[in-house]
Amino acid sequence: MISAHQTESTQPVEVADIFRRYGRSYRKTKPISGKQGAVMYCIENCRTAVFGHHLDQCDHCGHTDSDYNSCRDRHCPKCQSIARKKWINAQLNDILPVPHYHVIFTLPNQLHNLLCYNQKLLFDVLFSSSAQTLQAFGRDPKWLGGELGFYGVLHTWGQTLWPHPHVHFIVPGGALTADGRWVAPRYRSKFLFPVRALSKVFRGKFIEALKNAYYEDQLVIPDNEAHLAQADSFEKWLNQLVSRDWVVYCKRPFGSAEQVVRYIGRYTHRVAISNRRIEAMGDGKVAFWYKDYRKNRIKSRQMKLDAEEFIRRFLWHVLPKRYHKIRHYGFLANSCRKARVSQIRSLLQIESDTSEAGPKKETGIKCSACGSGRMQPRIIIDRFGRLISRGLDFKTNEAFDTS
Repeated sequence: MISAHQTESTQPVEVADIFRRYGRSYRKTKPISGKQGAVMYCIENCRTAVFGHHLDQCDHCGHTDSDYNSCRDRHCPKCQSIARKKWINAQLNDILPVPHYHVIFTLPNQLHNLLCYNQKLLFDVLFSSSAQTLQAFGRDPKWLGGELGFYGVLHTWGQTLWPHPHVHFIVPGGALTADGRWVAPRYRSKFLFPVRALSKVFRGKFIEALKNAYYEDQLVIPDNEAHLAQADSFEKWLNQLVSRDWVVYCKRPFGSAEQVVRYIGRYTHRVAISNRRIEAMGDGKVAFWYKDYRKNRIKSRQMKLDAEEFIRRFLWHVLPKRYHKIRHYGFLANSCRKARVSQIRSLLQIESDTSEAGPKKETGIKCSACGSGRMQPRIIIDRFGRLISRGLDFKTNEAFDTS
């Protein structure tokens, strides 16, 4: 049981608090990668003197405030809101006024052990096989007969932090044909493509890529799966995978571009667990809330884990260094997106101005003094004590004194 004096119930519990209290002993007794160690360090020291400090000034009333810098690690629960807003604002001009569909491709749990030793390889295969599946259906004249445009966001966790690798795709409803026409979905109000057919094609493409990686000696076989090093055993194991239903889920289309923008923000910069889901910490345990989706009824339940187990599960979801968890495809690929979106807008006979298609592009948090201005960075000192940014005082129009 978690005792009251150890939960620090008057203060919210964060992942950083758990790492600070139990992280040192975990690192001494458990093997972790250099990347996992770096993530723990960043989260433990986020918004402390370790990463330096900054001074902000209101662009309306001139009020100033100072605080410690964020770590900006993409796994940190406290550092995603700014990155999320920047990413959403960058997408606003590319939102098309057509139905948007949310399609999710999920890997079966039989792959989880292999994933721990082949993260980058199998995440890449998950991305490529699911994207190729969508593209194949989009090119099929039975459905659209053209090029789709979409982007995917990789998530690796479930509600209890257990491995649950899946990709969320946001797919505008329609395709651009080779002769320059825009084709809308046949059943636009219900679904984009049939999920059972998507599942079968996705499974086939993933299994084929997995076999190629195995026979090209690209797959690392863990010790507890040593029997898979034998080709016959590997083929039998693949047959078991093929016999299972692979989950593909497609939601009904969104109602408006505004809904698309808000919905996108919920998925692009999520981390394995948010601080608000953590309820208590103490006696070597961590308690947090999760949603139970069993029996088609969503219920909030509490789970208690040993602190070591909580840390172990969190670190499962540390991505490889510089791994791209958000990817764009088809006419929304970075290399051609602006031109293709402009072309589609012309075909739909709409103007390119989408300034009202989402949240207002404001930077900085609201000023606590006047309530109308926005706090803008004026002085930033990095973790080594170096001045890396200096702005002008809004009231005097002179540089801030950094002495």
